[in-house]
Amino acid sequence: MKINWGTGIVIAFVAFISFIMYFIITMSTDAKYDFDLVTEDYYGQELEFQEDLNKEEHSKTLKTNITWKKTEDGINLVFPKDIDFKNIEGKVFLYRPSNKQFDFEIPISLSNHNLLIPDKRLLGGRWNITVDWTYNTESYIYKTEITY
Repeated sequence: MKINWGTGIVIAFVAFISFIMYFIITMSTDAKYDFDLVTEDYYGQELEFQEDLNKEEHSKTLKTNITWKKTEDGINLVFPKDIDFKNIEGKVFLYRPSNKQFDFEIPISLSNHNLLIPDKRLLGGRWNITVDWTYNTESYIYKTEITY
């Protein structure tokens, strides 16, 4: 059987479309290629963005900001030594960009100027840490990215 050039073009188009459709269906149905949105409530967080910018500007007025150290037990967040740790309240949010199932939040509960995030809760890889805290009715925020 001889195939003319018109039939060859149609066969090429059908083969190409089938090839593309195979990859589209594979990528959208296979759990291995699953992706998560950055956040479920994107627009709600966008409205809070200006408030976070104000907290960041206010954090720059501190003599020293929060620092962190990687230890054997986990990540140690060190709050400024020149303020009374008993009046610090807030929360620490750890965000895992690669998988939202590993995200978690812990309240700030200090017995000294240090807060330990346990090693057993942290997997190796990138983490975004946000410390949203208040001291004597003044709001502050500290954001950093670490690779654990």
